[in-house]
Amino acid sequence: MTENLPRTARPLRVLAAMSGGVDSAVAAARAVEAGHDVTGVHLALSANPQSFRTGARGCCTIEDSRDARRAADVIGIPFYVWDLAERFREDVVEDFVSEYEAGRTPNPCLRCNEKIKFAALLDKALALGFDAVCTGHYATVVLNEDGTRELHRASDMAKDQSYVLGVLDEKQLAHALFPLGDTLTTKDEIRAEAEERGLAVAKKPDSHDICFIADGDTQGFLANRLGKAEGDIVDENGEKVGTHEGAFGFTIGQRKGLRIGHPAPDGKPRYVLDISPVNNTVTVGPVEALDVSALTAIRPRWCGSTAAAPGTYTAQLRAHGGETEVFAETVDGELRVTFTEPVRGVAPGQAIVLYDGTRVVGSATIATTTKAAAAAV
Repeated sequence: MTENLPRTARPLRVLAAMSGGVDSAVAAARAVEAGHDVTGVHLALSANPQSFRTGARGCCTIEDSRDARRAADVIGIPFYVWDLAERFREDVVEDFVSEYEAGRTPNPCLRCNEKIKFAALLDKALALGFDAVCTGHYATVVLNEDGTRELHRASDMAKDQSYVLGVLDEKQLAHALFPLGDTLTTKDEIRAEAEERGLAVAKKPDSHDICFIADGDTQGFLANRLGKAEGDIVDENGEKVGTHEGAFGFTIGQRKGLRIGHPAPDGKPRYVLDISPVNNTVTVGPVEALDVSALTAIRPRWCGSTAAAPGTYTAQLRAHGGETEVFAETVDGELRVTFTEPVRGVAPGQAIVLYDGTRVVGSATIATTTKAAAAAV
C-alpha cells in the first residue's frame, strides 16, 4: 500500500513545503485534492535573498517566494514564509564550505533534506500540530501491514529522487508525503497539469544550481569564503605538472579546468585522483587510476528501525548516477562496502545510498576508498 496520498478517517493536517517551483506546487494541489487540510510554507533560506540575481535557478530567491505565494493563492490554501536562514547557514552552507576545505565533495541538497526539510521544518510542523510535511520530491513511501514504513524509488526512474532522501529515518518517513512519487508521467505532463490548475509556475525552469550559489560559480564562491591558496598539481610519482589557486576548487574524477600546461607522456587526458588539504596538493593521473574496489562510509542513517544486515545490495553514488552491485556490512558503526566490479571516480564526502530492489535501505557518507589496483587507500 503506498502512502503518498493517504485517505484517512480524518483529513491530515499537512504542511506543504513550497519552493516556488512547479513540482512542489503540484504536490500541494494534489494533497488538497486527496482531502487533506493543507497549509503552504516557503522557507527563507538566505539572510539577504535580495542579493540573489533575478532569474537565479535556486529555491530561495525573492522571486521564488512570490511564485510560491501566488501558487498557494490559486490552490486556495493558507501560506506563510518561515525564516530558517540561520539554521540553513549553519547546517548546509558552512558544512558545504568545511567539507570542500577538507578535500571532500559534499552534496548540499541531501544535507538540506536531512537537516532542514525533514528536521528543522518537520520538528516545527509537528510542534504546531501538523501531521506531515509534503514536498515535490519524486519518491514513494510504502506502509506495511505491521505499521512500518519503507522509502522506495519513484515509479518513474527518470525522475527518481530517492538518493537525496536516503538520509530519512523511520520517524521522518512516518510524517513525509510525496504526492508525485507514483507519477508515471513526463515532466511535460506535470507542467501541463500545473497549467490546467492555473499555476503560473507551469513553465518555470527547473532548479539545477546550488541554491545558495546563484551564479553557479562554485569555485568562485569557495575562493571568496576560503581565500586563494596557490599549491602544486602533481602526477602519481609526485612530479609537479602545474599549479592551482586552491585545492578546494577540485573534486575526484575532475578532468576539465586542470590548467596543466603540457600533456601526459602517453598523450591521454589526466583526472584528479586525490586532494590533500594538508599540503594543498592535487594529484592527477590516468582515468584507470580512478577505479575503486571498496569503500568505508561513516554516519550511516537507516530508512528503517534497524541497521542493514550484511548482504548483497545495489548502491547509488551520485544523485543522477546508476546502480552498482555491492556487498555491504556494518562494522563498528561504519559501513563497509565492496564492489562486485570496480567503479570509477568515487569521492570522499559523497553519499552512498543502498537499495534492496526499489527499497532504500539507508545512506552513509563516504570516508575512504580502496583503489582497485592497490590493497590500501
